[in-house]
Formats: sequence, C-alpha cells, structure tokens
Amino acid sequence: MDWGNVTVEDLVDALREVDWSSPPRPPSEFFSRFTVPKSFSKWDSRLKCNLYYYRTNYFIMILVILGLGFLTRPLAIFSALLTALSVAFLNDSFAGSFSEKATRTTRNFSPQLAAKMRPPLKPVTRGRPSAKRAIHICGQPRWVFVLACSLVSLALWYISCGLFTLSLALLIGLLATVLHASLRTPNLKARLNTFREEFRAVWRNYSEI
Repeated sequence: MDWGNVTVEDLVDALREVDWSSPPRPPSEFFSRFTVPKSFSKWDSRLKCNLYYYRTNYFIMILVILGLGFLTRPLAIFSALLTALSVAFLNDSFAGSFSEKATRTTRNFSPQLAAKMRPPLKPVTRGRPSAKRAIHICGQPRWVFVLACSLVSLALWYISCGLFTLSLALLIGLLATVLHASLRTPNLKARLNTFREEFRAVWRNYSEI
C-alpha cells in the first residue's frame, strides 16, 4: 500500500472509525529497528503508517507521560482521564462499545431506564446511505457526552492549576510520538495485505475494489 497517497484527513477518519480494542504491540517490537528516512516522501509515508499501526501504543505512551507529569496533583490526573475519555468517545467503535456495556449494566438495576438508553431507531432505506449513521451513547447523541466530559475536564484543569503542566506534557507526548513514528522502520506486519485491507475497510469514501 502506498501510504504517500493517504491524506491527513483520510488518516484521521480511519483512526476515528477503526477498532481500538486490539492490544498494543509488544515493547520488543515497538522499540526496535530505528532508521532515518532517506527522503521527505519516505518520512511522510512512514509517519502515517506507524501512526495507524502503533496507534494504541502511542495513546498509552501519551497517557503515561501525562500521568508522570501530574503525580503530585491527583485532581489533574482525574482531569487527564476525563480528557482522554472525551477523545475516546470520538472513536465510533469505543462509543458503541461503551454505550452497549453501560446499557447492559443498567439493565440489571433498572430495565425501564435501560430501554430509554437505547439509540433511536432509524428507518431502513434501500441503497447506499447518503450520510453516515449518527452515533449515540446511552440514547443521547455522542456530542453530548464529548461536550460534558470536555467541560468538566476543563473546569478541573483550571481548579488544579495544571494547564501549564498539561501543555508541557502534551507537547512532550506528541513530540515523542512523532519522533518514534518518524524513526521506527515499518516492519513486515505493517505491509501485509491483511493490514492494507483493514485500512481500506475503514477508509471513508474509498473506492470499491
């Protein structure tokens, strides 16, 4: 697969739609075979490939860096978790899985409330839909949960006076992610046809093979 032809928008859409439940790559694979790309095109292709392939590892690495930066501020750690949750809600797979588990848990205590947490039914139409299916969490539009978590986390960031530490930790985490993705040589697994087909399956508006 030619990752040089993958745009940033396509990569962001793929990361939003792909299933993030897969475990992270083992450290022996994540921290091995580093080389400097020979050209800008090779660096661009490698960066996109590694960002997609090691997405779970990078997410965990950024969370660890945030946690280390807030060891002396427990409230800021809770704020970081809420921020991570609001970002995770933007992923279709996580939002659907969270909603299903929350509804299943609520059903054990209140079946009536669980019934209200179901997403609204959409009429069945023939042919390919013109717009993407709206994602609901516990019966509410996804943006409600994203906005609520974002506002609460922002308030906690302000109360804990950790905005500067947050900015610094995020900057370090993002720089570490870009540095690793730039220097990590894509291995054979990242180039297999199965991985290419996985990316194509979530690539929005990708032409049918």
